[in-house]
Amino acid sequence: MSRFISAAFCALFIFSISSVEASAAYNPAAGKSVYETSCTTCHKDGIMGAPKVGDKAVWAPRIAQGEAMLVSKSIKGFTGKKGMMPAKGGNPKLTDTQVGNAVAYMVKLSK
Repeated sequence: MSRFISAAFCALFIFSISSVEASAAYNPAAGKSVYETSCTTCHKDGIMGAPKVGDKAVWAPRIAQGEAMLVSKSIKGFTGKKGMMPAKGGNPKLTDTQVGNAVAYMVKLSK
């Protein structure tokens, strides 16, 4: 039983490290062009309840959820009480990394 617990803790530790590295892999600078071509339609003016980039008060609770959650919701899509986010911002041609980069860019401008 103790081997199982030790293995579980090791797996958890490795997973937590890989999660941090995956999050750190997003590049806000690379996300700028994705934001400008695919995200500004909603995030510039708050269409469909999208949080406006730079509005720190609106972004703060979202940022508190963590980048991984924001990226996941942006990739898969999300419908909440205040609005909705279509999967990949309605652009299925975007890669998951491009979406993550755009999220990192918006977060950087909204902290």
